[in-house]
Amino acid sequence: MTDPLDDTPAGRGAAPVPVLQARGLVKRYGQVTAIAGADFDLHAGEVLAVIGDNGAGKSSLIKALSGALVPDEGQILIDGRPVTLNGARAAQAHGIETVYQDLAVIPALDIATNLFLGRELRRKGVMGRVFRRLDAPRMRQEAERHLADLKIGIGSASQPVETLSGGQRQGVAVARAAAFGRKVIIMDEPTAALGVKESGRVIDLIQQIRSRGMPVVLISHDMPHVFEVADRIHIHRLGRRAAVVRPQDRSMSEVVALMTGALEATDEERDGGR
Repeated sequence: MTDPLDDTPAGRGAAPVPVLQARGLVKRYGQVTAIAGADFDLHAGEVLAVIGDNGAGKSSLIKALSGALVPDEGQILIDGRPVTLNGARAAQAHGIETVYQDLAVIPALDIATNLFLGRELRRKGVMGRVFRRLDAPRMRQEAERHLADLKIGIGSASQPVETLSGGQRQGVAVARAAAFGRKVIIMDEPTAALGVKESGRVIDLIQQIRSRGMPVVLISHDMPHVFEVADRIHIHRLGRRAAVVRPQDRSMSEVVALMTGALEATDEERDGGR
């Protein structure tokens, strides 16, 4: 019996199962349908950009995949197995980490504390188990290791986040996601408020994460960045997937035309482009 989620014809050999999938997602807010039967496929080791006009439903789709929104219908699968993501904690338990546009960092706290926020390391023995004392030296050491792994140039993890530049703060948020993400990292408009130089550093970070085998979902309005870093581009329109294309197969103007409905996608692109 063949798997209904496997598009590969029987006998040709099974295609790799996507790391993260959605099938037929629907989300309604009263009379408004934000997600209208959306499908989604993220494969291992790729950067998948998600683009769409305002009101296309891409934000609702990403919220469903990150656990911030529970769809009314449809299914989300990790490694081909259905899961219920009824909150950010549930998504994190499945290895999905999200870097939101507002970064969710606390400026007055230091880098190490921000990196381990909500997942603090406690001292061993009675001090940690009974008195719940934090292991600040270990958190600082681990934070500096994660920053070094991603080549984020910050001197000390004891430095308050409020002293960092916008790009460095983005780096801290990315390092936190990379430290705890086991399956997927979702990045929501990571370069939106950054200058050219700092945006370039964030693009480098995304490429470094991909080089470590971690797939990345990149939500962005910046088409040059999308074409620079994405392996595939998921185009969202009218609450559902309109097409998935490869940057080398479509020009930037063609992708914009697909996004607005001025250009028709091919059958292969409508089916997910793989």
